[in-house]
Amino acid sequence: MDLLMLIKAIILGLVEGLTEFAPVSSTGHMIIVDDMWLKSETFLTKHGANTFKVVIQLGSILAVVVTFKDRFINLLSLGRFSKQTVGSGSRLKLSQIFVGLIPAGVLGVLFNDYIDDHLFSTGTVLIGLVIGAVFMILADLIGPRNPKTKTVDQISYGQALAVGLFQCFSLWPGFSRSGSTISGGVLMGMSHRAAADFTFIMAVPIMAGASFLSLLKNWEYMTMDALPIFIAGFISAFIFALLSIRFFLKLINKIKLLPFAIYRILLALIIYFVFF
Repeated sequence: MDLLMLIKAIILGLVEGLTEFAPVSSTGHMIIVDDMWLKSETFLTKHGANTFKVVIQLGSILAVVVTFKDRFINLLSLGRFSKQTVGSGSRLKLSQIFVGLIPAGVLGVLFNDYIDDHLFSTGTVLIGLVIGAVFMILADLIGPRNPKTKTVDQISYGQALAVGLFQCFSLWPGFSRSGSTISGGVLMGMSHRAAADFTFIMAVPIMAGASFLSLLKNWEYMTMDALPIFIAGFISAFIFALLSIRFFLKLINKIKLLPFAIYRILLALIIYFVFF
């Protein structure tokens, strides 16, 4: 196994972990970094590289599970007497997560092949970065100054469905799952932190499902030679996602979405003028 390949896998895992849960599009960043510099297709083939980019998200998923472990125990009704539920009249329900997953889950299954074949390019990512940034700015401008839904336990089924519909935008690489869902949640009357918590929790089943579907479809590319690359990317993504999630959750109610939107627009402009 070439050491350079492992280094490239670790770098892609770093990019995935640091950007997956910030509203800047991890898929978009991985595509840009890979297309411009790392060229993973040269050692994994096109389908293998796309599968790798999806599979290393499992590392980020594990980081979410670790961060929200008490919450997931409660969702599975195994922690009825934990600190999160004692004395509270309501809590986030597993059924609300499923409601939020339905729209993007259905569209993802229907259009997965088309997205893999036609939308995984730097050009489409730049479009997603800019349009997603505009959406985030609008959410900060239009969203209520004093939202009624301050915590994830106060989310209604209607809000869960609305956030799920907004999540459909994230099927376009570069738009960002967290960018679309946090913005959508804010527009539906949630605080930025409540929308972020719901986004991260909802991300686990949909990202896991996408990763496993991609694995099944492209199992032939998971060779023994490629396995160390996938493992290195997975571990890298887990470590950096764990750090970035905790950092992001401390900041989101203070800085909101505007700084991330500005970053996205500047990144798109730099990439466009330097490489196009």
